[in-house]
Amino acid sequence: MPTHDIAIIGGGIVGLATAYRLRQSHPDMSVVVLEKESQVAAHQTGHNSGVIHSGIFYEPGSLKAKNCRRGREALIEFCEREGIAYEICGKVIVATTDREEKELSRIEEKGREIGVECQRIGPERLNELEPHVHGSAALHVADSGIVDYAAMAQKMAERVREHGWEIQLETEVRELDSTSNRVILSTTAGDIEARQVINCAGLYADRVAEESLDAQIVPFRGEYYELVPEKRSLCRNLIYPVPDPAFPFLGVHFTRMIDGRVECGPSAVLAFAREGYRLSTVNWEELWETVTYEGFHRLAARHWKQGARELLQSMSKRAYLSAARRLIPELQMDDIVASRAGVRAQVLHPDGELEDDFLIQKSRRVVNVINAPSPAATSSLNIGRHIVRDYVDVASDAFQM
Repeated sequence: MPTHDIAIIGGGIVGLATAYRLRQSHPDMSVVVLEKESQVAAHQTGHNSGVIHSGIFYEPGSLKAKNCRRGREALIEFCEREGIAYEICGKVIVATTDREEKELSRIEEKGREIGVECQRIGPERLNELEPHVHGSAALHVADSGIVDYAAMAQKMAERVREHGWEIQLETEVRELDSTSNRVILSTTAGDIEARQVINCAGLYADRVAEESLDAQIVPFRGEYYELVPEKRSLCRNLIYPVPDPAFPFLGVHFTRMIDGRVECGPSAVLAFAREGYRLSTVNWEELWETVTYEGFHRLAARHWKQGARELLQSMSKRAYLSAARRLIPELQMDDIVASRAGVRAQVLHPDGELEDDFLIQKSRRVVNVINAPSPAATSSLNIGRHIVRDYVDVASDAFQM
C-alpha cells in the first residue's frame, strides 16, 4: 500500500496551492494529490469568472477578507515569476437607485477598512471609465484584475510534479478510515495510507469528510452569456452591480476575460446535480439529498422570490438580458450568446443560512476545507499557506512558514 506524509484530496486550485506551499516550506515530506478527473482544475477552478478579486465585498476580519488581500499579492507574485498573463485593470461597482447608493457607501467603508484601493465616483467619471454603463454613482476599485486560473493551477501542478510528488489522476476517494497515527484512503485506484489528509474536494468536500458535518454543500449553477465579438467594446474592464446584502450572490455582471472575450453573468440557480453544468443534468440521489435537507427548506422559504427570478433568467434569454441591461441599457438580444456554466459549492447550515466565509475544520488527522467559494481562487496561495501553517502536523518542531 502506498504511504505518504500528506494526501491532498482534490486537484483544484486550493488543493494544488496547498501542495505548492508544502513544497516550498517542507520539501522533505512525501505528498500525493488525488484527483478524480483526468486533469486538474476540471470543476470550480476551470469554470470561474477569471477575476482577481480585491476583497471589497467581504467583512473586515473574515477569512475571505484576510486571505483575499494576501492571496491577491501572492497571486501577482506567482504570475510574474511563472510568466502567466494577468492584468490589474480595475472594476466599477455601479449603483442605479438611492438604496443602492447607500449600500455603495457601506461597501466603500468596508473596502477602505481592509486596505482596498477604491474611490467613489459620479456619472461623469463613470462614463469616462465605462462609456456604455448607466449609473447614478459608482465605486472605482483599482485593485481588481483578470487572470486564467486554470493556467495558474496547471503551473502549480507542474511545479509539484517537478519536485517528485505525484498528482494521481482518475483516482476518486470513496472513504476515509482514521486510526491514532494514520488515515487509510479507500480510492478507485486502491488503498493509500497517509499520516494526514487535507480534504479539498470542492463540491464533494462534505461527503469526503471523515465525520458527518452539521451542514451540507448545496450546488448552485452559474450560467454565463458572452458578448458577440463586435459588441465587446461595450465593456472595457469589469462592471458589477451593487449586490443585494440579503442575497449571497453578486448578480449579473460583465467581465473582460484575459483572452479578450467579455462574459455576462452569472445567474445563480440550484443545480440538480453537484456537477450539473446544464439544466438538463439531473442526479436524482443528489437532488433528493438537497431538497429534503431542512436547511434548504428554510433557505427556499426566505429567498423564494430571488430564487424564482434567478430561475427565470436561467430559462429565458429575455429575462437575462433585462438583468444585464440594468448596467448597459443599449444591450440588445443579438448582442449576447449563451456561453459556459460553472457550479459553486456552497455550504448551507440547518437553519437555512448560507455560510458567508471560508470554512476549514480539523477532525483528528483530516483537515476539511468545507466552504471555499469565490474568492477562493484569488485567495488560493494564502489559503494554502494558512492550511500548512495552522492545520498541518509536521514531524519537525523547526518547521516554519
